[in-house]
Amino acid sequence: MRNLILDTTSWAVQRSRFVKINETAIRRLFGKHLDALHAKHPEEDELSPGITGKELAEWVFVVEILNHCFWPDPGEPKWEVEYKGKWYSGYWALEASLARAVNEYKIPVQDARFLANIQLQDLEKIFAGRGKIPLLKERLKNLREAGEVLLERWEGSVVYLLEEAGHSALKLIELLRDNFPSFRDEAIYNGKKVYFYKRAQIFPLDLHTKFRGKSWGRWKDLHMLTAFADYKLPQVLRHLGILEYDSQLARRIDNLEFIEPGSEEEIEIRAATIQACELIKKKLEEEKGIECASPEIDQWLWTLGQNDSFRKYPYHRTRTIFY
Repeated sequence: MRNLILDTTSWAVQRSRFVKINETAIRRLFGKHLDALHAKHPEEDELSPGITGKELAEWVFVVEILNHCFWPDPGEPKWEVEYKGKWYSGYWALEASLARAVNEYKIPVQDARFLANIQLQDLEKIFAGRGKIPLLKERLKNLREAGEVLLERWEGSVVYLLEEAGHSALKLIELLRDNFPSFRDEAIYNGKKVYFYKRAQIFPLDLHTKFRGKSWGRWKDLHMLTAFADYKLPQVLRHLGILEYDSQLARRIDNLEFIEPGSEEEIEIRAATIQACELIKKKLEEEKGIECASPEIDQWLWTLGQNDSFRKYPYHRTRTIFY
């Protein structure tokens, strides 16, 4: 699975017309940002759903089904959710809304039968706040699909899916890809398939975080994951000069124009993101003697991207269920 992603994204980068990787700019990342390499997000503990064991694993799965595309259209307010007296946006608003659903609204979002029959008004209540979360109907469809597949294949619980994976993150990704269309994060570039599997890859990592590496969060091959190609990492990599866009693509992104999912430009941005993270990992070991797995590089860049100083350039706007 790792080789499938790395080989096809490398193939795309070698043929890229719109996006280039500047290896020499990687030193800018090492220069003054190394202290943030293993920084922890305070929201991780703030947003606990208050459940444990099997139910927590099921809850994290629901998070991953919905973990995509939180940004508003130009001129629209960003989506925010209040939970325990604090307002959250982006990914943290997703966790807050699902924790609130369980703790305050008593909505069993982790229950497969509920998901298989979830209604639009249920989802509207769960996500209620300031602004609106995009792609609501697509999220509804994917939740129903997940509930139906779990009931049909895994007795209504994701823990049986995890048992089948046998503590292998790569096996889990294959099972998600083969059984849930919404996790099938693939694209055609110059007649060849390119693989990303962003949400499928981040599922075992998030389980690892929530369960602190034990129980349903214990994986023997977590280090084999690649970076998770989204829209925040390219924004940071562009700020650092590691990703370089041709003038036309840069202008479109800076003008907040939509970049079509599956377009050459979008595929090149995501492929270059994964390959740039691999180069950062390699150079970090060679030049600094620090060994890291690709997900650690991803989390490092994502954390930097939460700072306003890394938002000189906008992120690319692609409406998609995959990130």
